Amino acid sequence: MTNEAVDLDKCFEFVSSLVQKAGELIETRFNSNKNVQLKTCDKDLVTETDQEVEDLFINGLTAEFPTHSFFGEETYAKGEKTEFTDSPIWVIDPVDGTMNFVHSFPHTCISIALLVNKIPEIGIVYNPVLKQLFTARKGKGAFFNGNKINASGLTDIGKALVVTEFGTSNDPKRLDVTLENMRKIIEVAHGIRALGSAALNLCMVAMGAADVNFEYGLHAWDMAAGDLIVREAGGVTMDPSGGPLDFLSRRVLAAGSKELADEMVKLVTQFYPEPRD
Repeated sequence: MTNEAVDLDKCFEFVSSLVQKAGELIETRFNSNKNVQLKTCDKDLVTETDQEVEDLFINGLTAEFPTHSFFGEETYAKGEKTEFTDSPIWVIDPVDGTMNFVHSFPHTCISIALLVNKIPEIGIVYNPVLKQLFTARKGKGAFFNGNKINASGLTDIGKALVVTEFGTSNDPKRLDVTLENMRKIIEVAHGIRALGSAALNLCMVAMGAADVNFEYGLHAWDMAAGDLIVREAGGVTMDPSGGPLDFLSRRVLAAGSKELADEMVKLVTQFYPEPRD
C-alpha cells in the first residue's frame, strides 16, 4: 500500500478526536483510586485505564479504517505480536508514564503514531493533565498546542540539559550501566532530568526545553510518535550507538543537533536490552 492510498488528513483529524476523548478519560481517573496490576516486575505497572484507552483507540480506528493494523502496549502484553509491514499501522501507548499516573504525578500522556510503508506519517503526544498537546505530520513541522516548535540546535554538551530514565527493569547489568551513564552525564552536562515518560522526554527535545534524550529499555510505542515530533522540529533521532533508529531495538537517542547527538554517542556506555520488541 502506498502513501497515496491513505487519506492522511482524514487519519489525523479522526485520531485527534479520539485523543481528546481518551484524554478526558485519563483526566477523570487521574486523582481517583486505580486498579493496579503488575506486568514484568513490581515497577512495570498497568491499570484499567491503560486497557480502556487502548480499546478506545483500537475500536474507533478499526471502525473507521478497517484495513489498518495496530501495535499497542497492552495488546503486546497479552501476547499479540505485530510485524511492521508497508500497510498502515497505528503504534499506541495508551498511558505513557503509568507509574506517574498511579501516583498522580502529572507527567503522563497518550502517545500514538501512524506508520505507512514503515515511515511515521502522524505523531501525537498528549498530556491531558497539563493540557500539553504535541503533534507532527511528516513534512509539515511539529507543534505544541497549535504553535510551531523547534529543537534547540545546541551543539555543546557542557550547556545541554539531558533527559533520561532509570527504567523499570531490575536487571543488575542494566542498573550498573544506567548509574555509570548518570555519572558520566552529570560530570559534563549542564543538568539532567527524568520526567518518567519516554514520549514526553522526546517532546521536551522537540520544543527545545531539553537538548538531549536517551534511553535503553523503552518500546516502539514509547518512541514512534516522539521520533517524528523531534525530527519535524528540526532535531535528530538515532540509535545511541550512532546508527539509524530502530523502533524495535528498545533504544533511542534524540538531540537538538547532529553534533550534540554525536557527542552523546561518544560519551555513553552502551546497553542492548533483550528481548527486542
